[in-house]
Amino acid sequence: MSSLIQVNRLVNCNVYMNGSSMLGRCEEAKVPAVKYVMAEHKALGMVGKVDLFAGLDKMEADFKWASFYPEVLPVIADPFTAVALQVRGSLQTWDDSGLIAETALVVHLKGLFKEISFGDYKMLTPAEFPSKFNVTYVKCVSDGTELYEVDVLSNILKVSGVDLLATYRANIGA
Repeated sequence: MSSLIQVNRLVNCNVYMNGSSMLGRCEEAKVPAVKYVMAEHKALGMVGKVDLFAGLDKMEADFKWASFYPEVLPVIADPFTAVALQVRGSLQTWDDSGLIAETALVVHLKGLFKEISFGDYKMLTPAEFPSKFNVTYVKCVSDGTELYEVDVLSNILKVSGVDLLATYRANIGA
């Protein structure tokens, strides 16, 4: 008899910058939350107000580097060149028999670093090197299946492969 409950756990990841592994170099990665901008609509004859989709808010990711890496600084310090990042994890599925599956969960990001740090120093404590990343593109892929994609600069918003803005782009001639 199979278990009624299955639990998914994602407990670690690796960061790739422009295709190069940052294994052991990035201490923390906070990928962006996608926030929809909603505009209030009210009109005569309506019994109430409603918020309707009007676009996307800006997206930001945060990275905390485990130390100072001279090869990372030139990449994140250039405010004119987009950086491609991947945050790759192994999504585990558990049930009452133990670990039953492991699949890749990959979040692709593209954008520009907008804040860099040369270190926060404290006595007898490793220095911290946080950075902020202005995100223009996000794609979430689970076990090879594209679940979500947004490209702000190309007016693309896809959910489970369905292009939600195709008609919009056609209507504005893009």
